Amino acid sequence: MAPDTSDRPDGLPPTLLDLTTFLLARTGRTARARLADQLAERGLRLWDLAVLAALADFGPQAQRDLVHRLGIDPSDLAKVADQLGAAGYVERTRDQRDRRRVSVAVTATGRALLAELEGRARAVRDEVLAPLDAEERRTLHDLLLRVHQGMAEQPGGE
Repeated sequence: MAPDTSDRPDGLPPTLLDLTTFLLARTGRTARARLADQLAERGLRLWDLAVLAALADFGPQAQRDLVHRLGIDPSDLAKVADQLGAAGYVERTRDQRDRRRVSVAVTATGRALLAELEGRARAVRDEVLAPLDAEERRTLHDLLLRVHQGMAEQPGGE
């Protein structure tokens, strides 16, 4: 006979709760949805945040380099860059030597937007991680970063 889970607030089977991969996926999905809701209030999506962050952190980039850096489909990146450009958050320019090459740079308005979005992302983080104290949050972050970096080093990694 299966154990009774009706007293659990989430009602999930203990077998699933014993799987770290399940917990990561479930927590990640919830955090992503909450962040997506915050971005949607500004008419933005997660890729918009990713492009702004990459440009702010690494400087102007060729669109094709952003495609590789972020792992986004080229046509999707073109749409994101078009939307961000139309709103004045990024500038796109053609390379004078190679007209096929398009460079993207974040504007001052885009940097201000990114600062706002980072604040919203931190608020979501604080909401999701509310059960943890500050030291536990740092430990969780450090562990997840190590896992992320380890996955990137594996064949077929990010």
